[in-house]
Formats: sequence, structure tokens, C-alpha cells
Amino acid sequence: MHPAFSILFFTTLAGTGQGLLVLMALALLLGVPMASGFVLAAIGLAELLMLAGLAASFLHLGHKMRAWRAVLMWRTSWMSREVILLPAFIALVALWWLLLAVGGSLGSLSSGTLATVWLPALVVLGAVALWYCTAMIYACLRFIAEWAHPLTVVNFILIGLSAGLVLGCALAGLSGEQALLRATGPWAFAITWLAWATRRLSLRRNSLLRHKSNLQSATGIRSERLVQKSMGMSAGSFNTREFFHGASAAALRHVRWGFQLLAFGLPVLLMGWGLVNAGAWPWLLAALLQAPGLLAERWLFFAQAKHPQNLYYQTVS
Repeated sequence: MHPAFSILFFTTLAGTGQGLLVLMALALLLGVPMASGFVLAAIGLAELLMLAGLAASFLHLGHKMRAWRAVLMWRTSWMSREVILLPAFIALVALWWLLLAVGGSLGSLSSGTLATVWLPALVVLGAVALWYCTAMIYACLRFIAEWAHPLTVVNFILIGLSAGLVLGCALAGLSGEQALLRATGPWAFAITWLAWATRRLSLRRNSLLRHKSNLQSATGIRSERLVQKSMGMSAGSFNTREFFHGASAAALRHVRWGFQLLAFGLPVLLMGWGLVNAGAWPWLLAALLQAPGLLAERWLFFAQAKHPQNLYYQTVS
């Protein structure tokens, strides 16, 4: 598939924002001591990431004025469900931030208030539901074997959680929120390891896939050895541009190892350093390295998916 950069930025930014919101919501629910200014700033940053992701998604639309039609198929389309849930989730987070801001310092809020119990719980549920809807847009496509697997949903959730936790720990370290850093640092380390492990499982699974369709079935020529010399037409088309990335096999291998190093390997080492030294800089460096790694991971997620039409219309020997 051809990775659209608008979708890469949407899924990465929104996923990171959701992970940061889950971190802040659970910290409030578990009573981790934090300054009210830090809580508001962290939730505000997560909201900005969600809004930036939403804005990026509009760049993918051919007719932006018709975007409202995306909600019409909510009974059967995971994309329609995501389109409905995303703005509702953003509005929920805005309400949460507003109630916390109006309430003043967290010390003045009782533990049973809407802003510190019910809304954080709804935010956690909403984030998981949004991850699930986004992942199912791809996991439900049975004709793309690389996506049609539960690991797609698992990876969307774990990678988003990892990104949010690493960013949250970096913010906590820079702001001197040591209680939050001590409480969440080990979890960020463990979830990043788990996200790496499950992503490697999906990479291994995809490398061993044997597709039902092949060049023989696509062309109707049953020869045991069949070599394609052209894409099946004299010029390109919308399909050949949209369903193939154009990168070489060597480039895919480089991206595969590069994103694992940037998104998981180096951040894990830096987080281990941060856990030992309890400093802010390892966490900040981990977050800065992970960001381009996550974009590369998402690029490969799309590029590695093989659309059946490419068997005849794109592959060139």
C-alpha cells in the first residue's frame, strides 16, 4: 500500500495523545500527587496532539466539504465509528480540562468529584475504544493478510500507550514531578518492551505469509515459472499510485530495522538509564528519538501491506 503522510501523522499524533491522556487519567484515579498546573499542561498538550491529528486526517480527504458523510455508515463501517468517536473524545477531554481548571488546585477538589473520578475513567475507556476503532479499520480488511489479524489491534494500543507514557515521563522529569515519574517510569519501560515484542511478532508473521493469490491466479496463466515484465498497462493509474509505495525491498528492510531502533531499542536503553539515575534527560531523549521511529513504524505498517491488485498491475521483475 502507498502510505499517505496525513494518515501517518494522524495515527501517530492521536495515538500519542491518547496514551498521554490515559497516563494522566490513571494517575488521578490512583491518587498520584501532582501539581495542578502540570496536570492542566499535560492534558492540554494531549488535547493539542489529538487536534493536530484530526487536522492531519482532513488532508487525506479528496472533497473536504463532504467529510460529514463519513458518519453515515456507522452501522457497518469502523471508519464511520472512528469519525464519530474522535470528536466526541476530544470534546470529553476539553470538558475534563475545563472542570479541572475551574476547580483550581487539585488539593481543593474532593476525590469523588466528576473531574477526578468519573471523567478520568471515561477518558481511559474512550481512548481504548478509539484505538480499537482505528485499528479495526485495517484489521477488518480480510483481503490484506498483513492487517487481518488481532495483532493489529494489540499493536495500535500498545504503541500508543508506549508513546504516551514515554512522553508523560519526559514531561514529569522536566517539571520535577518525581512522584509521577517514579510511579509510571517502570510501566513505560515495560510497556515499550511489550510493544516491541508484539510488533516483532507481527513482522515475523507477515514475513512468513503465503498469500492465496499469486501471479498465476492473477493472470490466469498456470505456468510453474512465470516472470512479469510489465505492470499490465502502458501507463500508471490511480490504483497503481495508491496501492503501491514504490520503495525497493532494501529500503523496506532498512525502515524495518531503523524504526525498531528508534521507536523501541534506544528508548528502552535510555529509560533504563533514567530509572537508575532518576534524571529527566534520558526520558526526554527517549521521547525525542521515539517520535520519528513511530512515524517510520507506521509507514512500514502501510507499505508492508500487499494489495492483491499489485500482483498484476504493479509488480515489475
